[in-house]
Amino acid sequence: MASDNVKIIQYLVDTRGLWPKATKTKDLENEASRALALLTEDEKKSVIRYYFVADAKMSLTSHLLKHWVVSKYADVPWWETKLTRDEKTKPIYRDPATGKQPVAFNVSHQCGIVALVAVAGYDGQVDVGTDVVCTTERRTRDHRVINTEGWGKFVDMHADVFGRSEAHYLKSDLLSTQPGLPPLARGEEIVDFKLRCFYTLWCLREAYIKMTGDALLAPWLKDLEFRRFRAPSPGQAFEQRPDGEAGDKQEVIKDHEILFHGNKVDDANICLRSLGPDYMTCTAVRTPGRKEDALAWDLGPFEFLSMEQILDDAEARMS
Repeated sequence: MASDNVKIIQYLVDTRGLWPKATKTKDLENEASRALALLTEDEKKSVIRYYFVADAKMSLTSHLLKHWVVSKYADVPWWETKLTRDEKTKPIYRDPATGKQPVAFNVSHQCGIVALVAVAGYDGQVDVGTDVVCTTERRTRDHRVINTEGWGKFVDMHADVFGRSEAHYLKSDLLSTQPGLPPLARGEEIVDFKLRCFYTLWCLREAYIKMTGDALLAPWLKDLEFRRFRAPSPGQAFEQRPDGEAGDKQEVIKDHEILFHGNKVDDANICLRSLGPDYMTCTAVRTPGRKEDALAWDLGPFEFLSMEQILDDAEARMS
């Protein structure tokens, strides 16, 4: 059933400048002790297990955000935000009194940015997925492979996670159908444009697949196809502005042609947005019981959330 007090929650946390004195993961035990104290013992161990401190920071922030969104939007004391997993192993919070999920959430992280998407207050099943990508994080490696092996070989290396028509499109029709490539583009500029399109498709698929609760090993990956997708224009500033204020309307893309087993997908609300020149986010939501509910929701821009705000909110809700 629809609900009048549904909240769509979309936040980003930039971990790149957090705990600057932590040059290796072990240092977080001191430098990030306030944040680590808010996790369970198992969660702490999973954070400290990372070899690279940048990955550990994103993991720590992801754990905090899951508890934060449940505590804040389901009005649950911090230490009662017991997270479990559903039948597909997706992290969830289930109210022990009602058995319902008052907040459905999903997180993603890459290259220092952690994204949180959640839906609170919906009376019924809601599926949520998100992804954040950085098109240039692996630029040096990607260019080396492409220059050595060719663009087609680069695409083929990842073909197992794309739909039946998608790899062919990336290899053959990309430059003739995608807007945004400067007319006089040459060499590396063309490769960067191709990579932006490649990671756009990756971002779309990842958000959709996470919405379903399945993983990249799902047996139906080949049967999911994003036809004639578009890469959002690079953003000028490292922010996402409301739709009417976006400098370039092509920075936000909400219309998608999606096929599953050859049939049109018409129950998913999907929003793809640029974040500065190199990042992009994707949000995917659906309400299986009443598809029109999720389709009517406005998936606006992500806002940045500070670590200080997360910690202050958590400590205020300790009991």
